[in-house]
Amino acid sequence: MELSTLDYTFIIVFFSLVLGIGFYVSKTSGKNSSEFFLSGRTMPWWLLGLSMVATTFSTDTPNLVTDIVRTNGVSGNWVWWCFLITGMLTVFVYAKLWRKSNVNTDLEFYEMRYGGKPASFLRKFRAVYLGVIFNVITMSAVTLAAIKIGSIMLGLEPWQTVVSAGLITVTFSALGGFKGVVYTDFLLFFVAMAGAIGAAYYLVNIPEVGGIEALMANENVASKLNILPDFSNRKALITLFIIPLAVQWWSSWYPGAEPGGGGYIAQRMLAAKDENHAIGATFFFNIMHYALRPWPWILVALASIVVYPDLASIQEAFPNVTADKLGHDLAYSAMLTKLPSGLLGVVLASLVAAYMSTISTQLNWGSSYIVFDFYKQQINPNASEKRLVAVGRISTVVLMVFSAALALLLQNALQLFDILLAFGAGTGLIFILRWFWWRINAWSEITAMFASGIISIILKLTPVGAYLFATETGVLPDWSEYIFIVVVTTIIWLAATLMTQPESNDTLRSFYTKIQPGGPGWSKVVSDAKTDKVEIVKDKEKWSVPAGITAMLLGVVLIYTIMFATGYWIYGRTTQAIVLTVVSAIAGVLLVKAWNRLKGNIL
Repeated sequence: MELSTLDYTFIIVFFSLVLGIGFYVSKTSGKNSSEFFLSGRTMPWWLLGLSMVATTFSTDTPNLVTDIVRTNGVSGNWVWWCFLITGMLTVFVYAKLWRKSNVNTDLEFYEMRYGGKPASFLRKFRAVYLGVIFNVITMSAVTLAAIKIGSIMLGLEPWQTVVSAGLITVTFSALGGFKGVVYTDFLLFFVAMAGAIGAAYYLVNIPEVGGIEALMANENVASKLNILPDFSNRKALITLFIIPLAVQWWSSWYPGAEPGGGGYIAQRMLAAKDENHAIGATFFFNIMHYALRPWPWILVALASIVVYPDLASIQEAFPNVTADKLGHDLAYSAMLTKLPSGLLGVVLASLVAAYMSTISTQLNWGSSYIVFDFYKQQINPNASEKRLVAVGRISTVVLMVFSAALALLLQNALQLFDILLAFGAGTGLIFILRWFWWRINAWSEITAMFASGIISIILKLTPVGAYLFATETGVLPDWSEYIFIVVVTTIIWLAATLMTQPESNDTLRSFYTKIQPGGPGWSKVVSDAKTDKVEIVKDKEKWSVPAGITAMLLGVVLIYTIMFATGYWIYGRTTQAIVLTVVSAIAGVLLVKAWNRLKGNIL
């Protein structure tokens, strides 16, 4: 495939703008570690919200959605749509708590909530575990998608894609810090959305597909259209719908969808001007992420079924693709090769934008863990601000190198998604309850982390997993593997919690005084403090969590109905679309009232 001069112009201008932003903010970003990682905590809600959306729009996301749609149909997306529930919980319950904590990273929370050597160990270990290991794995999935796009669309070797895409990204990330990431995300968001929407509109109308009506009527596509899974198919119902909605959203830690907030979402909440801006940013993110953004990718995925009905057709069209990189996720890149000059340049720029926004965020977030939670804690507690910024920039480069190397060994995005879900299974409930139940301690998190990791390794990488959960011959159904990990991990960490000593009164009272979490889960701590004539309750208002959960449920209804109504309008199913549009409007009105009662007008 040949790029025209117009295509190259779009891409060169885009790269120049991104690098220009990095150089422009490099001086202010390098002043101190707070500027480099949190931009001085001065960011408005709309800029942080756009940054969250841009960050989660990575090159592997349309590939992942395409893989899911081609394999399990549109309803297969419930494996990530379910995370809207925890997203709304973060908006209406946890966003203000994170901003009130005023920590530099979400891992610093550990030595606020817990005490002693276990808390110190947990903070430093998770800095490496999440900031390096999990972070590198996540970035490698994004880089793998870039490799596939480069291979299909430009005929590049994997190492060529890694070097060219990674070099610019790591340069502006190391120079601009968090401010550079957020400012470029503003640009990247609009470029990425324009490319995704433009590609979907054009590709649905190419002669091979024949337009939206022909696409909906195609025999290979018709069975893939349902937003809800086939309720008569027990396995599909359990795997694609019941487990995600009943268990997965609260039980599993997953980057960008952590129960109770965390990771780079927490980083943006911590960078907000105040609690109201933190809430506004996360709510805006969830609307854009779930209600509006998936459909351009879904449409391209459905169109790809018409043009490339199976892997053999992809292999035939692109014989240069190696066997170890061949998968259904390639279909998205394959469809993009049919774009005309000009639009092709915009779409390529949008994919580069998606790659850069995600990688730059992961790099800055991961290096913040290394700097604040490992280097400063373990190696050099007295490090100057200049030294901390220097270590942040060095770790940014090192993380990029590691993730690029791992990407060369992987095959597809869905494979990695399943592994990350398994490793986080059973830990999510702790992240939800640790704010509101005094009895959870550092050992709860330590045992959960190791239990889920060890169990996942045994099931994924040894014959035990194949024996128990193989599709055809396993002792147990293959869909029960995730449930097994959740149940066993939860039993282990609950046992560890009850068998170990609770945190000290000083630690618990200090945490309550600062955060004011409220609720029955802290009644013993509050009662004991009163007995000892220690005043820890500052907020005399009614506990806000029940009102927050009401707002959360209304937010879930609002966003799901907008998402499904959009799909039915596209499908041409007018009756369902009208009903869902009306329901979304009602939910929106009720949510505004609930939100005003809960927090007031945050904007």
